[in-house]
Amino acid sequence: MAHRPKRTFRQRRARSSDSDGAEEPSSEPGAPEEQAAPGLTEEGPPSGGGRVEVTARRVRGRGPRGRGRVWASSRRAAGAAPRAEGGSGVPESRVVDLSTDEEGETPHSSESKDDQGSSSNSSSSLEEEFSSIAPRNEETSEESQEDENQDIWEQQQMRKAVKITEGPGLDLSYSSEPQTVKKFDTSISLPPVNLEIIKKQLNTRLTLLQDTHRSHLREYEKYIQDVKSSKSTIQNLENSSNQALNFKFYKSMKIYVENLIDCLNEKIISIQEIESSMHALLLKQAMTFVKRRQDELKHESTYLQQLSRRAETSTNESLAVDEKTQWILEEIESRRSRRRQARALSGNCDHQEGTSSDDELSSADMNDFQKTQGDISQDHKKIFEDVHDDFCNIQHILLKFQQWREKYPDSYYEAFISLWIPKLLNPLIRVQLIDWNPLKFDAIGLKQMPWFTSIEEFMASSMEDSKKEDSSDKKILSTVINKTLIPRLTDFVEFIWDPLSTSQTTSLITHCRVILEELSTCANEVSKGKQDLLKSVVVRMKKAIEDDVFIPLYPKRTVENKTSPHSKFQERQFWSGVKLFHNILLWNGLLPDDTLQELGLGKLLNRYLIIALLNAIPGPDVVKKCDQIAAYLPEKWFQNSAMRTSIPQLENFIQFLLQCAHKLSRSEFRDEVKEIIPILVKIKALNQAESFIEEYHLDHLKSVIKEV
Repeated sequence: MAHRPKRTFRQRRARSSDSDGAEEPSSEPGAPEEQAAPGLTEEGPPSGGGRVEVTARRVRGRGPRGRGRVWASSRRAAGAAPRAEGGSGVPESRVVDLSTDEEGETPHSSESKDDQGSSSNSSSSLEEEFSSIAPRNEETSEESQEDENQDIWEQQQMRKAVKITEGPGLDLSYSSEPQTVKKFDTSISLPPVNLEIIKKQLNTRLTLLQDTHRSHLREYEKYIQDVKSSKSTIQNLENSSNQALNFKFYKSMKIYVENLIDCLNEKIISIQEIESSMHALLLKQAMTFVKRRQDELKHESTYLQQLSRRAETSTNESLAVDEKTQWILEEIESRRSRRRQARALSGNCDHQEGTSSDDELSSADMNDFQKTQGDISQDHKKIFEDVHDDFCNIQHILLKFQQWREKYPDSYYEAFISLWIPKLLNPLIRVQLIDWNPLKFDAIGLKQMPWFTSIEEFMASSMEDSKKEDSSDKKILSTVINKTLIPRLTDFVEFIWDPLSTSQTTSLITHCRVILEELSTCANEVSKGKQDLLKSVVVRMKKAIEDDVFIPLYPKRTVENKTSPHSKFQERQFWSGVKLFHNILLWNGLLPDDTLQELGLGKLLNRYLIIALLNAIPGPDVVKKCDQIAAYLPEKWFQNSAMRTSIPQLENFIQFLLQCAHKLSRSEFRDEVKEIIPILVKIKALNQAESFIEEYHLDHLKSVIKEV
């Protein structure tokens, strides 16, 4: 520590005292000198130790005054004088200085001002007194030098004490910017401050800091525990091979499913385009057949009407027929001739004109159709040619999910995979169904389809692995049928199916029976898709009855000749209606009985077929037609053994049979009556049959009724 330069204060004071001791000014202005003199007189001449104490007090009084702490040192000076006589010296001065620093928080009080004034006066008086009695010799000089060194040391210690006691209350920072000193308004009275208040405030702050510290400690401990737990978890995962394998498996499945979805999303546009192309091709062909049949029916009917008018006028002029009608009639007859030749070669001689489907295409049209269909088939095979089997083969995809179900069944069922599998397989199944036509007799069946067998195997393994009786995987097949297969069947029914075609109807019903039976075994709830499909069937058959059934009525003299064009046309149209009647009743077991009775009996039999029969001449042909109509009626409608009267919708048919039997019994075809009684018995018109037998005494036919 650097020492301050030597002071000449004491020497100057001594010289001035010798020359003019009366003119010594006081340390503070306005302080009277006579107040300090008596004190020194009472104390007497100070000894060496007392002289050192007085000097130290004088230096301490002048040194810290520049820092504003003078009032604290002066207030203890009066009480320190008696202790100086005992020779305590410097240590007493340090104790007084530190104690005054504790009370230095109120420097502007009135008590401080009084102490400051008295301290200045005392110091000045003591200085004068000390200067006047102190001898100037070598001993004094040596003591003065020692006192000066002691003063320097004490001043350094006092500075340290001031810095320690002031603490944060003293701004010790040095700033280059000038600081403005605020003037204190002495008129404002401050609240009294004592040690208790300061101590209370410090204790309060200490309590707050301790609470904050404890909170931080708790937070720190929590973080430490979290870090330890995380490290432990990481260590366990790193050391546990099962967890690592689980994570690896789930990650691989996530990546696989994402890639599968991306693949299907990219290919679905191509699938829809090819589906639309195939549907448009089949729709165009179906519309071609329907339009051709209706046009040919219109032109042939118009031609026969013209023949009837010419016959009525009895003119021998040739009938003028336009070229289009002539070409259509020739085309119709050409196709009929080819069908007759084909039936003759096959040995089918029991065929009725008008029951054929008449769906032949010309060679050019057939070639165009086959070429377009082949192109579509080639395009549909190229959809997944650039895709790995794991993303386009249904069996491979199901195998992935089967592995998941076997390894981690809980997470498999919690993820509701059974709800997602039908959605993932939908595009792939639709691709397999692009070439599938349920209207063809050689179309592949449901249970032979590859996707069906793959799903069945997946469900079977689920029932073996799962301990749950109500496993959600059991509904996968029913969901696929509902969401994928039935909508495609509905499209065929609404737009492509021809109800007048027996081959198409038979094939369609076969597929529908298998599909709906499979659906009923997989799902107990009523399927909306099934309801929509059957509703479409009913709507399409109603439209066929309204648009395609036409049985003309000609005078009896016109149709008596079975070889006449009118008779042949009427026969063909009647048997066409009977064929539609048969096709409608083939839906027995799929459609409700009341719906079939309304369509087949109410709208077709009673409205068209019975009228044509009433216009016909009773004979073997009429009996044959009635027998064929009765043969098409479902047997389950008449299985009630207690039933003696037939269903209400057959009342008109029964009355026609009785009327026909009455006419035949009086004609040359009397033996044909025995063919009518079995018809009445079959349709449960037993009361009417018994009445007719009793009326005409046909006792040999009673056995027919008894057998029922």
